[in-house]
Amino acid sequence: MGWEALKQWGDDVARLEPLAGGVANDVWLMRVNGHLAVGRLGARSDADLAWETELLKRLEREGLTVPVPIPTTDGRLFADGLVVMSYVEGKPPETVADWRHVADTLRQLHRLTKEWPQRPGWRGSTDLLHAETGTRVNLTAMPSEGVARCRAAWARLVGRETCVVHGDPNPRNIRMTTDRVALIDWDEAHVDVPDLDLVMPHNAAGLDDEAFDIAAQAWAAWEAAVCWDDEHSIKRLAEVRAV
Repeated sequence: MGWEALKQWGDDVARLEPLAGGVANDVWLMRVNGHLAVGRLGARSDADLAWETELLKRLEREGLTVPVPIPTTDGRLFADGLVVMSYVEGKPPETVADWRHVADTLRQLHRLTKEWPQRPGWRGSTDLLHAETGTRVNLTAMPSEGVARCRAAWARLVGRETCVVHGDPNPRNIRMTTDRVALIDWDEAHVDVPDLDLVMPHNAAGLDDEAFDIAAQAWAAWEAAVCWDDEHSIKRLAEVRAV
């Protein structure tokens, strides 16, 4: 149905301009009932969208600042692959103190979601020690030597507690004001080891040397696998040490 699905949000809805950064989705700045909003149209399954929208509702109830799904006129949180969410103001982190606030927010996310189920169709990093595919990951497409290096990095995470990770907490997906940190773009969120979210500029999460090395290697391996084989993923794989 595409953007025709917008009519399910009522009559006072308009697309204003496309937003940069959408790879798997068509993302637009919108106006809904007089308020700014963001519309995202993609090919995610209903089960996947239900997982994401329920997560965002839960996090908002717990006090985190996230995009809140705006329901259709009949109360659904998405329709025909389209999700409409509140627009979140703010600027990206700039200082060491900013990044420490981001780390605190991510750790709050991790604490709140220790029992959250895995995103439908996804696998976490340690699952890929034995599985070869999961959503955007297809290890059979990577060089076997690269797969071995990635799996060696993920093996160091075995036995750790898991939770929801944002999956892509880069500056474009962070909106800060003087009194809060907001996380947007939850496309890569899934259940995994929290270390993957904590490889941050200035080591703002305060990991010790060994913990940072484990996290950085696992993160680089994940970025290589989930994006293979674009320029970014090739650079990340080069950071993963040989076995």
